[in-house]
Amino acid sequence: MTRSFDAQPVDQAVLDALCAASLRAPTAGNCAGVRMTTLPQEDVSDFFAVTTDAQWRATSSRYAGLARCGAVVVVTSRPQDYATRYAESDKAASGLGEIDQWRVPYWHTDAAMATMALLLLLEDEGLGATLWGNFRHEEELLEWIGAEDELLFASVLVGVGDGRDHRSGSLDRPVPPRTRRVRRRPPPAPSAHQ
Repeated sequence: MTRSFDAQPVDQAVLDALCAASLRAPTAGNCAGVRMTTLPQEDVSDFFAVTTDAQWRATSSRYAGLARCGAVVVVTSRPQDYATRYAESDKAASGLGEIDQWRVPYWHTDAAMATMALLLLLEDEGLGATLWGNFRHEEELLEWIGAEDELLFASVLVGVGDGRDHRSGSLDRPVPPRTRRVRRRPPPAPSAHQ
């Protein structure tokens, strides 16, 4: 993740095309329930005014670098599209025609897949990005972008890195190696009849 940008604007046509390409990611039942709203650099300060508060902006060591991003992509999803799709005749047997029946909310899964695709496409384009988890002011952001009937997944800050990133403290956290997080199903127990 790039956490400090150099204030170069991102070409909106390029960003829109990358967002459209990222929406080729898998989507449950071809629901197409993920949306991406692109915000040009001139909207970045308003984005932070909506998604943060003055105290955070005054005390965060990362704010200045993040606020220099060249664009923002707000990723949202429409759960109602999933319920409608799974109520259709070819999917009705699934019992997923009501939002509260989904044990795994695939609108978030699909949003995550599209966001990951976008992050990879941005990297290929030579742009830096950071996944901005909006943990506050969700309703205000949705209203500001005109998406009140959608759910916020996350935002992606986009731009050219300036090489002054603040290293994340999370990188020092001990975690199991990736190779230990890949496993195979254990062999079946011997049958009593053998």
